[in-house]
Amino acid sequence: MASAQKEEETRLLASRPASDSDESDEERAYDSEEKIVISISDEDEYAAAEAAGSVPPFSWRKLWLFTGPGFLMCIAFLDPGNLEGDLQSGAIAGYSLLWLLLWATVMGLLIQVLSARLGVATGRHLAELCREEYPTWARVALWLMAELALIGADIQEVIGSAIAIKILSGGLIPLWGGVIITALDCFIFLFLENYGVRKLEAFFGILVATMAVSFAIMFGETKPSGKELLIGVIVPKLSSKTIRQAVGVVGCIIMPHNVFLHSALVQSRKIDTNKKSRVQEAMNYYTIESAIALAVSFFINICVTTVFAKGFYGTQVASTIGLENAGQFLQEKYGAMLFPILYIWGVGLLASGQSSTITGTYAGQFIMGGFLNLRLKKWVRSLITRSFAIVPTIIVALFFDTEDATMDILNESLNVLQSVQIPFALIPLLTLVSKEQVMGAFRIGPITKETSHDVLNGTLVRWSCPNTQDGLAELCLIGVMKQSEVELQALTSRSG
Repeated sequence: MASAQKEEETRLLASRPASDSDESDEERAYDSEEKIVISISDEDEYAAAEAAGSVPPFSWRKLWLFTGPGFLMCIAFLDPGNLEGDLQSGAIAGYSLLWLLLWATVMGLLIQVLSARLGVATGRHLAELCREEYPTWARVALWLMAELALIGADIQEVIGSAIAIKILSGGLIPLWGGVIITALDCFIFLFLENYGVRKLEAFFGILVATMAVSFAIMFGETKPSGKELLIGVIVPKLSSKTIRQAVGVVGCIIMPHNVFLHSALVQSRKIDTNKKSRVQEAMNYYTIESAIALAVSFFINICVTTVFAKGFYGTQVASTIGLENAGQFLQEKYGAMLFPILYIWGVGLLASGQSSTITGTYAGQFIMGGFLNLRLKKWVRSLITRSFAIVPTIIVALFFDTEDATMDILNESLNVLQSVQIPFALIPLLTLVSKEQVMGAFRIGPITKETSHDVLNGTLVRWSCPNTQDGLAELCLIGVMKQSEVELQALTSRSG
């Protein structure tokens, strides 16, 4: 029985597409010489694990070598759009939506683990697999949807970074000037990428740490209620008055471009996809790393939400707080206790904006290269990807460089755009990760698949509003997406 099972697993592994070393003429996320070699356990240990159908024992040193992609991925959970959702949730709903933030993060972890699983098991990322599995018209449609979602996210990220620069410069640098400065971050990205994957990952680790320290200091200075925080995390509460903020909390968590990004980032480690024990081991370490990274992002989001819940919940200004005026409201409320809280907010927001815009550039490279199979020099691809977002962002900055609430309305509209685009990333992911011809022995089981479908339905349900007309729109949208899923699955089956 064991021998027959092993033969079946070998057949399924062999049925997967060849690794990147076999198809050097195609675009790949990382060239072979760029990948990090995981070489701690000896061959005898792996051979014994393979024979026993298990993986080598856990190693902290090996976990460190796998650490990196998850922290780049978690930045999408900390971008300026998320921070705005957090502060509005805290100011208007108080501590009552912290439970939703927790479960939205858990929901996001499930999706990101599936994305990593797809990348590790196949040696290809989601955009490449969409190119291979779908016909031309479907591939082009998915690519356009991914690019549209990326542009919408990038506008929020660049604007957030520009607002931070305006705060830290004391208003001397206008919003459009901050956009220009932020546009140059792609050169920082290219400079670091030339020095290797680990240097790039270390840079992003520093930015995440900067956010954690900045917002932890804010938390310490404002001293939110620990009891109310705990109750908010544990006890689910939702009222008709906080529906809009609930939509904002969940709407910012799962970013379409992040699903594509994570499946590519995990390929920065050199893994023999023809050996089951090595593939399974990589999946295990990436799952642990992703959980740690999202735990850090959850802590940061909790800090932001509770700071604004403590300071502004129930006040007359609660509904008027947005990214641009949040720092000023904090300064007026708390002043300079240990540190000037306005500049603490500005530093955290700048780290959020800079890190997310650079990862957006990174994601844009993978999406464009994967869908179109473009083998361009990195600086050319970065310039093209950056231009897609910077041009509309400069227009936005020039038009909305005001003190009214128009910028916040724009951010809310962009969050809705992300919501609409999510199924165009999740449906191909769930279809491919459950397909035996693609995943071999590592395809997901029916329980995981159904749970993931519930996550997808949950992202659609966030359109829910007390208004009957909006409810009908939600039902129509779910019906359209269900039909799209059936059609995409049929296309995949035919192409397989």
